[in-house]
Amino acid sequence: MITNVGVIGTGFIGPAHVEALRRTGRVNVTAIADINEEIACAKAAELGILKAYGDYHGLLADPEIEVVHICTPNYLHYAMSKESLLACKHVICEKPFVFTETEGEELVALAKEKGLLGAIHLSIRFYPMVHQAREMVRRGDVGEIFAVNGSYQQDWLFYDTDYSWRLEPSLGGDSRVIADIGSHWFDTVEFITGQRVNRVLADFATFHKTRKKSLKPVETYSGKLLKPEDYAEVPITTEDYATVLLRFNGGGHGSFTGNQVAAGRKNRMAFEIYGSKCSLWYDSERPNELWIGHRDRPNEWLLKDPSLVYPEARAIISYPGGHNEGYPDTTKQMLIKVYDYLQAGGSASGTTPEFAVFEDGLRELQLCNAIVRSAQSESWVDI
Repeated sequence: MITNVGVIGTGFIGPAHVEALRRTGRVNVTAIADINEEIACAKAAELGILKAYGDYHGLLADPEIEVVHICTPNYLHYAMSKESLLACKHVICEKPFVFTETEGEELVALAKEKGLLGAIHLSIRFYPMVHQAREMVRRGDVGEIFAVNGSYQQDWLFYDTDYSWRLEPSLGGDSRVIADIGSHWFDTVEFITGQRVNRVLADFATFHKTRKKSLKPVETYSGKLLKPEDYAEVPITTEDYATVLLRFNGGGHGSFTGNQVAAGRKNRMAFEIYGSKCSLWYDSERPNELWIGHRDRPNEWLLKDPSLVYPEARAIISYPGGHNEGYPDTTKQMLIKVYDYLQAGGSASGTTPEFAVFEDGLRELQLCNAIVRSAQSESWVDI
């Protein structure tokens, strides 16, 4: 039985994993690590975690730790995942997976060689209404899929004074919008439809050619205007915006737009699936609703309610109808599936995991790379 888990990373997503892990009721969060021991100790005290490491190698050497959650900037994913597997720990890694396909292929092979689980935190699959949409497609309710359209829009990088490590290719990778948020959209759409994108035509734009990187702690200037001496002008090479035309291997067509300078859109992932029988529309800022469109009768709003959805969606609902569930619940539901899978024997159990694994992370990397090549060449690229 898996009992003890360690988390590497103390930023936004690390504590989010800790909270979700505790809500699964299946494991103990035994340790947390950061590159700064003082920060690690402070976060461990805040979260009630007994062990804190200022160097993640200490966590990997801890014989009690059986599973490692990697919640760090992208450039660390490959090394940390590889070292965790070599230390005989199962791995749950944040997305995007790694920087290169060679790294991804190596980690896929290493996890298989060691008989260990490598999972990717692509949690949008685990909104109940996303599962409901998937079942409606699988059961034939939607019919033949003609088209899939959608977007992922955010405004957290709207101003040129907005800055994050994600803007720096050495830390976040050569793609930002597609790799960071597009990966969620493509994984979700392929999960629902059962089809894969096999041809892309992309257009990228960087609206802020330079950004102002604060030279002092951001908190110091929260709500204040920066003075020229307080920041450095940094050139930006990753995309603020991307639109991609899509072809699917099942014959469907589609489009996706990602935008991180979309004023008013806080974190909106949306998709529309148009089939020969009906249409589906979903908006993650209204996560407990699924719109069903018809030609010859009134359209429907299906609200999240265990009594109204298919069993596969009901299985990841924790509360009665009218009691909303959102983003934190997706990670909880994903990790329930992960740890039930491990405790049933993992790959030896003969079951196919519903959650994303390293192979899915590699798939998203290959798709992202194809989209980047398309934007650079201004031409269709086959996958």
